[in-house]
Amino acid sequence: MFVAHPDIAWLSVLCDKFPGRPSMNGFVMKAVDFPVIGRSLRKIFNPGESWLFWEYHCKGFSTPCRDLLSEDVTIKVKKRIEDVMSQMLTDKRRRLVIKITGWPRIGFVKEIFSDAKFIHILRDGRAVVNSLINVDWWWGWRGPRNWRLDELTQSQNEEWERHGKSFICLAAIEWKILMDAMEMGRKLVHGDDFLEVKYEDLCAEPIEVFKKITGFCHLKWSREFEESVKKRPLRSTNYKWREDLTPHQQSVVEDVLHDYLKKYGYS
Repeated sequence: MFVAHPDIAWLSVLCDKFPGRPSMNGFVMKAVDFPVIGRSLRKIFNPGESWLFWEYHCKGFSTPCRDLLSEDVTIKVKKRIEDVMSQMLTDKRRRLVIKITGWPRIGFVKEIFSDAKFIHILRDGRAVVNSLINVDWWWGWRGPRNWRLDELTQSQNEEWERHGKSFICLAAIEWKILMDAMEMGRKLVHGDDFLEVKYEDLCAEPIEVFKKITGFCHLKWSREFEESVKKRPLRSTNYKWREDLTPHQQSVVEDVLHDYLKKYGYS
């Protein structure tokens, strides 16, 4: 929805297909503003997380066992990422929007781009747990010694064992780990550079939320962008965890996440 803004550039599907040729994506960013063909091109070259692209230019970026920090940025990586990302921008589209899931990587990105702004989409941890166990890329099934995160701490392992090594419990622990990393990351940037948006608020009031987002990013609000947001209605699916999980599984999730749910306003 955000890339419909006329001043925004993004990583399209081309980035994963041709990671070594970022100028191709840059050409698309120029072409989407051409009359007539621009609208069709935006539909073809959808934005993506582009993990293959990131991994090509920055080894380890896609699946680190812990959050990536400023001290993980080498001189080589900094120069390379600055170079490839600059090729995505045009005279018109001067702001680059990047979506990152999992570890926040705020310290890492901030080290490369000092003027970066971060928008955290916060979602009910119970809904996140339900989502994690239903996607094909969750590695929690392998256990905490073989998943993409670091090994559990003693207290986390005790919690997991207390719940019979439940995978529901493990997914809940993962959400807590990532939320802790987000809290650490937001301390690394100025308050004016960090915005938190609740997923359900975005679904309920997309116009108001995007007005807040564009203002945060120093982008102009326009009638055209507002119409593009209206054309993509959103519906919160936070309720699905109650339908998909058994009463026992629900109690496990709420027991593990109790303090965090209270902290973030999910009673």
